[in-house]
Amino acid sequence: MTILQLRPRAAAVRQAGLVDVPAVVRLVTPPAAPALRPAECLAADWDQAQRAMRLLLAHHALEEGQVWVAERADGELLAAAVWMPPDTGAEPPHARLGTLFARELTVRPPRNPVLPAALKQAGPAEPHWTVVTVCAQGDPEAWDPTLVTDLLAPGLTEVDAQTATAVALTLSARHTDQLRPLGFRHPHHVPLTPGLGVWLTTRYPEQRLAA
Repeated sequence: MTILQLRPRAAAVRQAGLVDVPAVVRLVTPPAAPALRPAECLAADWDQAQRAMRLLLAHHALEEGQVWVAERADGELLAAAVWMPPDTGAEPPHARLGTLFARELTVRPPRNPVLPAALKQAGPAEPHWTVVTVCAQGDPEAWDPTLVTDLLAPGLTEVDAQTATAVALTLSARHTDQLRPLGFRHPHHVPLTPGLGVWLTTRYPEQRLAA
């Protein structure tokens, strides 16, 4: 297992596995403040929506992309970065996962989900990597610039090896500031449903040289 030591903090960046999926889901949707609760949730029950996220991470992100986490010495996760490569499948991921959702959740996702449609419209036209970055709410160490740099370094190495474009999604505008030194530019808000949206920034191959 690849482990990157963070200096000088008592934390480490490592590649995530199946055992980390519940903790990563809690970063995205903490019980006290569910950050991603679109009107198109797979069910009104928020617990079922969290189960859907666990399925997405376990059967999509870990298998087709990369998931990296920043972990304290006590095992608590500070932040996570979920990297997905350009989609080259014959059908979009949400369609490929329809059978899995139907079997495990006894419900099918919507035919035209809001999130993929909105991001496709707002993002660059060319094939690109996508990274979703999340951090522990209310923990200033979670988005320390050094930690963010180390957390995203493995994915950016892969992106740069392919001379590819990368798009970062965050839940907060302030989190885009930590991405700017890494070459991500032009942050803008992507509304999903009334009162809910994400922030998107893009890093083109030439921008990495200027970072």
